[in-house]
Amino acid sequence: MTPPLPTREQLPDDLLERANWVGWRTQTCDGGETVVPRDAAHGGPASATDASTWATFDEALASARDGRADGVGFVFTDDDPFVGIKLDKCRDGETGAADGWARAVVDRLDSYTELNSSGTGYRVIVRGTLPSGSARAESLELSDDARFCPVTGDRVDGTPAAVAERGDALAAIHGAYFEADPEPSPTPPVEPATAIDSANPVAPSSDRTPADARLDEMSGPGNDLADDEVVRRASNAVNAVKFTHLWRGDAGGYDDHDEADAALCSILAFWTAGDARQMCRLFRDSGLFRPKWDEVAHADGSTYGAKTVQRAIRETSEYYDPSGRSSAVRRSPTPSDDDRKRDERADDAASEPQESNEPQGPHGPPPTAASPVGERGAFDRFNELRARLDDVVGENERLRDELEAERERRRDLEASVGDGGEEAGGGETDERSGRGWSLFGWLRS
Repeated sequence: MTPPLPTREQLPDDLLERANWVGWRTQTCDGGETVVPRDAAHGGPASATDASTWATFDEALASARDGRADGVGFVFTDDDPFVGIKLDKCRDGETGAADGWARAVVDRLDSYTELNSSGTGYRVIVRGTLPSGSARAESLELSDDARFCPVTGDRVDGTPAAVAERGDALAAIHGAYFEADPEPSPTPPVEPATAIDSANPVAPSSDRTPADARLDEMSGPGNDLADDEVVRRASNAVNAVKFTHLWRGDAGGYDDHDEADAALCSILAFWTAGDARQMCRLFRDSGLFRPKWDEVAHADGSTYGAKTVQRAIRETSEYYDPSGRSSAVRRSPTPSDDDRKRDERADDAASEPQESNEPQGPHGPPPTAASPVGERGAFDRFNELRARLDDVVGENERLRDELEAERERRRDLEASVGDGGEEAGGGETDERSGRGWSLFGWLRS
């Protein structure tokens, strides 16, 4: 059931005055529901990193009222002073009873707080600076940039109607939940709000999960491009249309959502030079992200997201190099589709690597050279060839300039020798022939 839409009277003025609003729709993916942002002004998917897909609150509200969206949401960016705190699965939607740790967080922040659309969690918005480091756990997330948050306007009784400055409280909560010992006590007591400075009452599990913990083990060399620069360059590459559709959550061109996830991760692997943590972070910002990303899906304890990133890195033969001298950093050969399918079966069964005498797939043995296979490899190869062509064109122009300079020097030399030839009587031959002086004619005389 879609919750009632918020009104201007229910929301803080600080949020209403900014054009950071989008619509949202609920979509069903793999049996579960996920919320995806929608462009309220122009239609189609919206992105938390593309301001052209945002609108004013009134425009977002209108899109929800006429059925183009199920609700409205606010996008947090680097340009605003807000931090959003999301508390999930901490409240009984029927009785209203909340977990102790959630009550402690809400009380300590003491800022605008509303119920989420399901009534099973809270959304708190404060002014402040989010400390560096991890800020995501199973049921608690702090975000201040490139994050979309559905807004209900269903303010919690007793909480302020305005967004308050809560930098100190934010730092205390971050320290308690994300920098404390990750091993929770077996039966932690329900602490009062003041205990959050020094303890972590019933803290949701930190993001030291297989989704992130194993990323360093599988990571490539990286290339130091910032997240927004990766998105910008990918959005202007030869396969920009494909990337843009995937980035905004459009999986329509693929057999299933998993295949779309793999396609986006393959593009991210190229542009990030296989930086697994950056790939994971960027994917969470995309419209394709869904709760399944953090679900343990393999017998070895790996999550679906970690395994998807790992496969993308493994199947990417070349990486983008922003230095401009070379467009790629070579890696191992790209596996064939049959190899990838065998890897997926092995991952699902947590089995040992298959022996070399395994029967070949229907398309013969895998390639032994770095020849991209499939659409993703072809785009990566095309990007490399295009960059190399740019280098060749540049070199050709340089050589052309040098040749023209050499021709100019030769003309000057011939002119200077011609002047000397006339003084020695050599000009008579030129006058008889009716032609100008030439070096070859002078040599024959």
